[in-house]
Amino acid sequence: MPPALGSIESWIFDLDNTLYPARVDLFALIDEKMGLYIQRLLDVDASEARRVQKHYFIEHGTTLSGLMAHEGVDPHHFLNFVHDIDMSRLAPDPALNTALARLPGRKLVYTNGDADYAGRVLAGLGLAEAFDGLFDIHGAQYRPKPHPDAYEDMCATLCVAPSRALFVEDMARNLKPAKALGMATVWVNNGSEHGNADASPEFIDFETHDLSHWLNEIMESA
Repeated sequence: MPPALGSIESWIFDLDNTLYPARVDLFALIDEKMGLYIQRLLDVDASEARRVQKHYFIEHGTTLSGLMAHEGVDPHHFLNFVHDIDMSRLAPDPALNTALARLPGRKLVYTNGDADYAGRVLAGLGLAEAFDGLFDIHGAQYRPKPHPDAYEDMCATLCVAPSRALFVEDMARNLKPAKALGMATVWVNNGSEHGNADASPEFIDFETHDLSHWLNEIMESA
């Protein structure tokens, strides 16, 4: 194990576009549902709904956060609607799953989605039993990454010691609060939308285009 990772006890992973490649594009299905939701909510056409959706995503961290702040949307209603998608495009990655199983310590998921959706994604990836804990948007009190307080709540809820934790994300900006708390950080730079926004070596310790390859590489060096 590289010296910087020898004391890691908690391995924290983002879910979407991190535990599966961005090219799977599960978000395309969610995007479609979000657009439809906004069209119905605001009585606008598809073009205006997409503009609103992306504006809220960029300004608030998630479309949901923007809709809650400006439109008073019920998060449960929104999440149930947009996460009702076909998961058939997901498939297990044997190399990744083996590498995760070999990691010492606890494996955790921290997602801006909700636990029900996360469970369905993990099942589709063959990882339903691979993780020891999960922190979702409800637990974060609807404060999406990279809101610093949500990271502190995640650590408290999952009993994470930041100095002995590693955080893996496809959105570079979401690593900044993790680094500020003392975590090691890994950026999965695999082409996610706005994934490279605000990327800085100041809060990125490791960068990879392929999480499976990176995990297997560090395990082989152990």
